[in-house]
Amino acid sequence: MARAGLNAQRVTTAAADLADEVGFAEVSLSALAERLGVRVASLYSHVAGLGDLQTRVALLALAELADRAAEELAGRAGRDALAALGGVFRDYAREHPGRYAAAQHPLDHETALASAGPRHAAMTRAVLRDYHLAEPDRTHAVRLLGSVFHGYVSLELRGAFSHSAPGSDESWVRVIDSLDALLRSWPTTDEPRS
Repeated sequence: MARAGLNAQRVTTAAADLADEVGFAEVSLSALAERLGVRVASLYSHVAGLGDLQTRVALLALAELADRAAEELAGRAGRDALAALGGVFRDYAREHPGRYAAAQHPLDHETALASAGPRHAAMTRAVLRDYHLAEPDRTHAVRLLGSVFHGYVSLELRGAFSHSAPGSDESWVRVIDSLDALLRSWPTTDEPRS
């Protein structure tokens, strides 16, 4: 019998909180059961196993990130929107490192399509409107932004920028400025390549 008050959402949120404390890779059913004060077998009334739990935490993180991004992007355009979008990922990763790692968890195709992932792509495309990129360049730019934002944030979380000057905040501003300049002068696909 399931513990009173325990449901899939509560289990998922508890796992996300645990991930923020110990790291997403360290979340186990036994550690979660201990945190919730239940036996591991009780968790199977709410999740199908560790893989299902990881997917649920990933979906929660993607949704939280999308909600934050939508709120921050409202009424912004150009460099301001670019900085806001990157800032959402950076701030979320600092506040919720385990959830942020979960947001990178691989999802199967159908789950990914039903997740907040497509909202992220749509918001990134909206940020790119002011840069007037046509396809396939817009898709290339979406991938570039994702790579830069996630790469920078991941390195920063690991302390990669903490041992040298200037500080990572100053570099972050330069990264945003550089991305803005690059997007404004993006080479079109019909330009000759060397």
